[in-house]
Amino acid sequence: MSDSVARAMWERFEPVHQLVYFTPEVREAAEDLGLRGYWTGYFALRAAPLGPAPASVVTSCFYVFHPGRAASALPDAWAAASPQQVIEARERAVGAAMTRLYGPDVVASAELAEAADLAWEAALAADTGGRALGAANQALPRPAQPHVRLWQALTTLREHRGDGHVAVLVGRRLGPVEALVLKSATGETDAEFQRRIRQWGVEEWGSAQATLRGRGWIDEEGRLTKAGAAAHEQVEADTDAAAVTPWRTLGADGTTRLAHLLEPLARRVLDSGMVPAGNPVGLTESTWGSPG
Repeated sequence: MSDSVARAMWERFEPVHQLVYFTPEVREAAEDLGLRGYWTGYFALRAAPLGPAPASVVTSCFYVFHPGRAASALPDAWAAASPQQVIEARERAVGAAMTRLYGPDVVASAELAEAADLAWEAALAADTGGRALGAANQALPRPAQPHVRLWQALTTLREHRGDGHVAVLVGRRLGPVEALVLKSATGETDAEFQRRIRQWGVEEWGSAQATLRGRGWIDEEGRLTKAGAAAHEQVEADTDAAAVTPWRTLGADGTTRLAHLLEPLARRVLDSGMVPAGNPVGLTESTWGSPG
């Protein structure tokens, strides 16, 4: 099984995972818990499987955010709601969002239950050594409802891949801002959008650009050079290689079947327009649907 399968599967499960960031049901659930403002909800909802982790630990795990971004949300979020309350609320909210988006017939279908079981099997097979977010999500109990179980399994796989990606970045001496500058230079996402939402200053962004120019990876206009493109491709290849174990364990037949079951679910999210253009993960029409 080629490492490229890991990328093909990411493109099919990432849109479903993204429901937790962009649906009104989740935003309302966060507000009901007393998590005021988008970023307080974001950090609490994503970090809850780690327990009441301090901002410094969450910043380390999330990697690309300025430390002040997490510090503005934590530990205040844990004073409003415990991590367990947040986990329970996100499950209810994501379940409601999936029911609205896909319809009750799809949510109750045998195909979705099959997808949930295949995804759960893959998530349990994820190698979580050195992967804090992946391990924390993998340790959560198995949800009874198939659609919620599917989302949680895909979230475990997503965070497992993300943890591996961070390890690759660290190994290649790409700090948080350098990583964002490199990704933006590929055209996958908007540089100013990335800088603002991750809360990095203009000077910090400029310093990272200077570092990459010194490596010959971007030119004076911030465009990717041939060397930079090669470096970016190697980062992505190494990320795929680090994320392939769940799919090799699930096997070719199971992985292919899950891919086919996820495709209409991913397409429904993308067609809904809820995931904004220039989104931080670089999920676009041009990146969806890689062979593998």
